[in-house]
Amino acid sequence: MQVTVLTPADAAAYRELMLEAYEQAPDAFTTTAAERRVEPEAWWIKRIGSAEGLGTCFGAWQEGRLVGTVAIEYSAKPKTRHGALILGMYVQAAQRGRGVGLALMQAAIAAASARPEVLALNLTLTEGNEPALRLYRSVGFVSWGTQPQAIRTDSGLKGKVHMSLALARG
Repeated sequence: MQVTVLTPADAAAYRELMLEAYEQAPDAFTTTAAERRVEPEAWWIKRIGSAEGLGTCFGAWQEGRLVGTVAIEYSAKPKTRHGALILGMYVQAAQRGRGVGLALMQAAIAAASARPEVLALNLTLTEGNEPALRLYRSVGFVSWGTQPQAIRTDSGLKGKVHMSLALARG
């Protein structure tokens, strides 16, 4: 398995993986597959990495196939550029439990840590997603609150757990 920064050339593979994610793990995301299916290629390319340097997307590759991904969004606003948002984390079911998610999170943390202005990473996960919660805790994220009834799922309303990681600065 190899983790790389995705480029515009990876847009088709990224789109395919994320559409799978929205279908296979609908409760994990605030967006639906139907919403994303209509996005033009330019949207997917921008999500992979903005020309302004406000986004980076990582992919985990296994035998030439994209099997996992995570993205970071950075803020351009002076008052919030010290924080970055982790989003779009997904690992195919057959690849889970093999360190793919951990490798993706380590790559994202390393990338954010390389930016001196970024002091913290933030993310949300859907209440009840214990494997994701364990992964995020294993790399140092701490829960600080839950937004009740944040998303409507097929199984009802669910909360979003907010987590943060303070980046080590030395």
